[in-house]
Amino acid sequence: MGIRRVRAVGILCGVMIAAACGTSPANAPAPASRGLKVALIAKSSTNPVFLSARTGAEAAARELSAAHNVPVEIAWMTPPTEDGQVQAQRIAQAVNEGANAILISCSDAGKVTGAINDAVARGVAVMTFDSDAAESKRFAFYGVDDIKTGEAVMEELAAQMGDKGTIAILAGNQNAPNLRKRVDGVKQAAARHPGIKIVDTFYHVETPQDAAAEVVRVQNAYPQIQGWAMIGGWPLFTQSLLTDLDPKKVKIVAVDGLPAELAYVDKGLAP
Repeated sequence: MGIRRVRAVGILCGVMIAAACGTSPANAPAPASRGLKVALIAKSSTNPVFLSARTGAEAAARELSAAHNVPVEIAWMTPPTEDGQVQAQRIAQAVNEGANAILISCSDAGKVTGAINDAVARGVAVMTFDSDAAESKRFAFYGVDDIKTGEAVMEELAAQMGDKGTIAILAGNQNAPNLRKRVDGVKQAAARHPGIKIVDTFYHVETPQDAAAEVVRVQNAYPQIQGWAMIGGWPLFTQSLLTDLDPKKVKIVAVDGLPAELAYVDKGLAP
């Protein structure tokens, strides 16, 4: 999924550039012939998922610059940690600094919708990816079917656990629209497996360290947990759980697939 994400964001970059070329209001940024500036605002600059997204966007920008002889700049304007309010401020900053287009993964749709609408009103094309702001005036959204993603996580975990046992859901930011839907998908799939019991859903700050600490805290509080349905791969981007969890007792199924997580596959924690 990591390589797919890099390629997908490269495609998104191309879509955004095409959209930016089409902006024409009097208060819009400079025309495409002078170059294009695409602001990329992901959720967190500490999340390897979004660092791979940056890689994809910058690679696409280079390719498109060469193909069309138009300078294309990717302005990385992602907050260091998850913060919808800061994202809204970065949207306004991008507009003020002459961005032709904005590509954003929304930490909190409620906090960024107004800023997105203001940007569109000023002639800037806005597209969302990964996590949407569906009520905003963004022209498009690209992402997985989050309900089906959650269901797939649960179905795989049930298979790994022999269709019985106690599990927990690790869910990241409670305000993120895409993550709420993934949780719903996990629960819907779990309802089809009478032998599976969900202890609860656990939210946390989306850094590897905070996520891993939450897993350890919950595992200690509920030692009967035999499986984790992780709707994001946050704690697997640090290696601390390799010693905190016993692969003979606990199985993990997680969204995302990046090199940092391979140690968990090697140990059998994330089969």
